[in-house]
Amino acid sequence: MTTASPTSVDSTPIPDGTDPGGGVLGARYRALTLGIVSVVLVIAFEATAVNTAMPTAARQLNGLGLYAFAFSGYFTTTLFALVVSGQWCDRRGPLRPLFTGIAVFGAGLVVAGTAPGMWVFVAGRAIQGLGGGLVIVALYVVVGRAYPERLRPSVFAAFSSAWVLPSIVGPLVSGAVTQHLGWRWVFLAVPVLILLPLAVMGPALARSEQEHPVLRGADFDRRRTLLAAMAAVGAGLLQYAGQRRDLVGLLPGIAGAALLVPAVLGLLPKRTLRAGRGLPTVILLRGVAAGAFFAAEAFIPLMMTTERDLSPTLAGLTLTSGGLSWALGSWLQGRPGAERYRGAMIRGGFVLTAVAIAGAALVLVPAVPSWTASVAWGVGGVGMGLTVASVSVLMMRLSAPEDAGANSAALQMSDALGNVLLTGLAGVLFAALGGGSLAAAHEGAGDGGSPAAFAVILLVMASVAVLGALLSGRVRARA
Repeated sequence: MTTASPTSVDSTPIPDGTDPGGGVLGARYRALTLGIVSVVLVIAFEATAVNTAMPTAARQLNGLGLYAFAFSGYFTTTLFALVVSGQWCDRRGPLRPLFTGIAVFGAGLVVAGTAPGMWVFVAGRAIQGLGGGLVIVALYVVVGRAYPERLRPSVFAAFSSAWVLPSIVGPLVSGAVTQHLGWRWVFLAVPVLILLPLAVMGPALARSEQEHPVLRGADFDRRRTLLAAMAAVGAGLLQYAGQRRDLVGLLPGIAGAALLVPAVLGLLPKRTLRAGRGLPTVILLRGVAAGAFFAAEAFIPLMMTTERDLSPTLAGLTLTSGGLSWALGSWLQGRPGAERYRGAMIRGGFVLTAVAIAGAALVLVPAVPSWTASVAWGVGGVGMGLTVASVSVLMMRLSAPEDAGANSAALQMSDALGNVLLTGLAGVLFAALGGGSLAAAHEGAGDGGSPAAFAVILLVMASVAVLGALLSGRVRARA
């Protein structure tokens, strides 16, 4: 992995700075854009729907004790798949890893939807993570190889926009299906939806592969694959140790850290953990943003049900404003003339995210109306839209063509690590501060929540977002 000077990942120059295909929906790019956005749409619907159906699934499978692993298992296997996909894309192009990932993702949904017990359900979620990791890196490489640099901000904005409709209808549809047909159909229906994007983008993606042949065809780097496996196993052991919080968990915790730390150092660009200027900080900030936002988001529905007595559906709808405003923030960063303010948009996005997370904690005050959390999350969505899309654009610009896959994988690995580590930290804080177990919360065995626990989690994550704002000045290397 190398840090390149600003360059286009598209290896085919366009004469006179013009593009005969027009915009992302022009004749040249229309089928490809619709196809890859449809893939993101399906993944987004699955993510929002699963969050609503998960409590019912865990109860009926008698596995509430493994509730958290159903989420973390997805991101843990994603860590491994991201590195494999990056190498696969760099050496063979994105076509095969993309279609393989979609197939594996669908298989994981089927396993989860037909699971006879909770451990099989968790295994299905882990299979989904493998497929999701292959897909997301391949999509980024498709954007870098098939689109000229001027269109990439618009494509990333389209990615964010694809989350809007699922954010609105996902909780409602999933809640209705779970109630009337059963939670299994939330998982089993999604694989059918995958067929549409495959049919739409297949020919366009094959044509793009011919127009932009791979620059190298070396074998897989066994060392990087081993490091990816170490990262996944280490993250899993740390999660297990964090759940136990006793002397028995100390041993796997130490082993997990011993595996994870050298793996991360070997997989991410040099100086990433030290926030080195340029690409290292860009990669780091992706994990900081995703970890802070989604760790807080994971606990907001639980906070709304236990502290404000909202129904699960209404609690899930609290987060809808974030999906809508995320698309707005992503759209803003892609406007003409916004490029000169890229660093300022990243900093401003982190500030908005910090304000939103802290603002959501205000609902712990009885006099504050419940809808305050929804307003706050709308503000956070704008911040994340600005930050995540801008970070993606900078990563592509700072990557040499032959390293686009590896750096895309590093970006997504930073995202997954931020989710795993900060959500795990939030879980440990929640249990340590008397928040109670997720099982108790969903079974009604106790209040399932503690204002102090929620407050500490949200304020810690807001502080992480502030740290991201402070580091954002390092995204550009010194001249």
